[in-house]
Amino acid sequence: MNNVVIRIDNICKRYRIGQRERYLALRDVLTQMLSGPLRLFRKGNGNSRTPAANSFWALKDICLDVQQGESVGLIGRNGAGKTTLLKILTRITKPTSGLAEVRGRVGSLLEVGTGFHPELTGRENVYFYGSILGMRKSEIERRFDEIVQFAGTEKFLDTPLKHYSTGMQTRLAFAVAAHLEPEILLVDEVLAVGDLEFQKKCLGKMKEVSQGGRTVVFVSHQMNQIRRLCEKVVWLDGGQIREMGATAEVVGAYECAMTSQQDGHQRGQDTPNVKARFLSWEIAEPRADNPHLLNSLGPVAVKFVVKVNHPIRDGHHGVALFNHQNELMWAWAANHLQLESGDHEFSYTFPMLPLRPGVYFWHVSLYDEGNLLDVWLCLPEMLIATEAHQHPLDNWNGILNVPFVFKSTHFQVDSKG
Repeated sequence: MNNVVIRIDNICKRYRIGQRERYLALRDVLTQMLSGPLRLFRKGNGNSRTPAANSFWALKDICLDVQQGESVGLIGRNGAGKTTLLKILTRITKPTSGLAEVRGRVGSLLEVGTGFHPELTGRENVYFYGSILGMRKSEIERRFDEIVQFAGTEKFLDTPLKHYSTGMQTRLAFAVAAHLEPEILLVDEVLAVGDLEFQKKCLGKMKEVSQGGRTVVFVSHQMNQIRRLCEKVVWLDGGQIREMGATAEVVGAYECAMTSQQDGHQRGQDTPNVKARFLSWEIAEPRADNPHLLNSLGPVAVKFVVKVNHPIRDGHHGVALFNHQNELMWAWAANHLQLESGDHEFSYTFPMLPLRPGVYFWHVSLYDEGNLLDVWLCLPEMLIATEAHQHPLDNWNGILNVPFVFKSTHFQVDSKG
């Protein structure tokens, strides 16, 4: 219990739709005090302009504890409440109800330009933003060269920030927040505006921060980034926690929910001229609630169902597996198939599919006597949600996800030999 550095207890946040809350002057407060009984009466008169009719809940009943040194990912659709939760943790906005406790110095990167002044130079903004984060001038000076080198903005240090590109501002802001030794680092999706090389540097730095015993809360729509950095994931949906737990399980469930909207089972109606048509596919073994999700490393059986309307005498069937970048993972073909009318199952059994977690899709085809009968990019996609067995650095993160055992053995060499 003493290791909890972020405690969120029944946090709710309500926003009014189409209205701005007006700041009250002294005369307004005095007027309200004098008209208090009347105002109380009006609150209960069923007026259509009540908060319930003109507001929405960005967050509702959020409860979460984050331990020191944990890397926690926040995932969910746009508008799910991820950024609102981070803004509450950084005291940018107040919750409507509930309590959020943060124990430790916080470095945050929520929106591009937050904490910067456009008229100040890059050099001046490093000191300015550092002071906002609660750093002493001596701390900033000690890390200044390291910050600038990481951001890659050496040539523009004495240029006003208003002339920086969005990517340059992001690099400088992240460098300041991550290098000034915060005990808690909060990072929103703003890394998406940076180039791929800088994203890798940021992920590496956040990993370094976490391994140093500090805490990272990371919002991203890039599930591969979440998998590489986070050991725990919170899935927000409609302002509420839909699922929370180990990264592989939660990310897999989230990807499954996102892709299940593209229902690949209904492929349309056959016509009299259609000789054969693929109907469906599934992971037959191991069985799971979701027939398109694989969450274990072991024997796998994949089944494709094809409907044959007219007999096939010299069939050719091809199958291929691609990743989300359209890179070929595996392919095979069967020739000289003879298929009678009716439904047929094409089954493939593998000792394992050692693929790194992510989204994949099968591609199947069927020919007869050289004529294409059907080709299908199977939907829903296949989701690999197994535990990652990969190098911690992104540039050494390969395609295969192979479990292994590492052992270091000490042996002595006979000097007499």
